[in-house]
Amino acid sequence: MRARTLLTAAATLALTLAFAAPAMASHAGEGWAGELNDKVITFFCLGVLVFFVLVIVVGSSIQGRLEKRKDEKKAAAKLARVGW
Repeated sequence: MRARTLLTAAATLALTLAFAAPAMASHAGEGWAGELNDKVITFFCLGVLVFFVLVIVVGSSIQGRLEKRKDEKKAAAKLARVGW
């Protein structure tokens, strides 16, 4: 089982590398977006940076709200306890 998994992984890696090289070298190395200059690269990288900052901010906001709900639920459960 382990040998078959290793063989499958190696074959997948070899095929990926074999098909990736000609795809990268076609059209004189020009990608899907055409010829790129520094301005395009700069704005793309800025977009990636802004995307990850927004993911962190939104994720932190969601986590903060969930923590607040959890704390309120715990406090309500603590107040509801009656007895010895």
